[in-house]
Amino acid sequence: MMKEKGRKAEHSRTIVLYLVSHASGELVEMLARNAVTQLTGLEVKRRLWKMVRHLDQVPEILGTFASSPGYVLHSISHHDIREALEEGCRRLNLPYQFALEPLLGRLAGYSGATVQFHNSSGDAFDEDYYRRVEAMKYTLAHDDGIGSDDLEGADVIVVGVSRATKTPTCMYLASRGIKAANVPLVPGAPPPLALLHVRKPLIVGLTVDPVRLAMVRAARLTALQDDTNTDYADIDGLRKEVLEARRLFIRRGWPIIDATHRSIEQTASMIVEMLRKRAIEGH
Repeated sequence: MMKEKGRKAEHSRTIVLYLVSHASGELVEMLARNAVTQLTGLEVKRRLWKMVRHLDQVPEILGTFASSPGYVLHSISHHDIREALEEGCRRLNLPYQFALEPLLGRLAGYSGATVQFHNSSGDAFDEDYYRRVEAMKYTLAHDDGIGSDDLEGADVIVVGVSRATKTPTCMYLASRGIKAANVPLVPGAPPPLALLHVRKPLIVGLTVDPVRLAMVRAARLTALQDDTNTDYADIDGLRKEVLEARRLFIRRGWPIIDATHRSIEQTASMIVEMLRKRAIEGH
């Protein structure tokens, strides 16, 4: 009996299952619960979002996705919201599935009926709405160093070491209609040349206490089940990495935000205030 329990624990694996629903969440929860019961040696941590009916809810959800890898199951049929959610998953390299697939496609094929997804009726299609849509598209296309050779179109560029909350901060800014790019600093590699030559965007450096950063990175490695990349969470290496990043920020004259004890909303609000003051000063 003890051997059996030991063997079960040895082969147990933990995953995160993200459930996103346009309604009460009963459908995705039921599907997830029934699927998980068919799998052995698996522990599942669930996170559920209910009543996702507005586009500006998506960046916050994607910010959570970015903090820890997982599998995304959603029931979002509104075209604009589903497109933003799935595009975000693709950018973050997360597997995702629409809850009614493949049943919906097979039923349509069998019956000859046309699948008609509905656009979101909850959003007001005004100038602010389209501004937020464009900001989200831009942010997704410039996440984690993607598109770092073309940053001039950003309103703000967030720079920092890995796991300094750059992605969720940028996602939150996008929900406010701000085009935010984020550029990671890689140890031993120079920052992208385009970052050093942009003129229009505000550049903000994010820093995190090395001890806190080590905890976050260790949790990330555990979630990925990666026990080979020991340097990633090494405290001595992190102290040097954070120090070098801060020196770069000071050398370039970029404002610095310590995100150690700040929520994503607080960090984003500080950046919004910087942008506001910058606009007033005419820079």
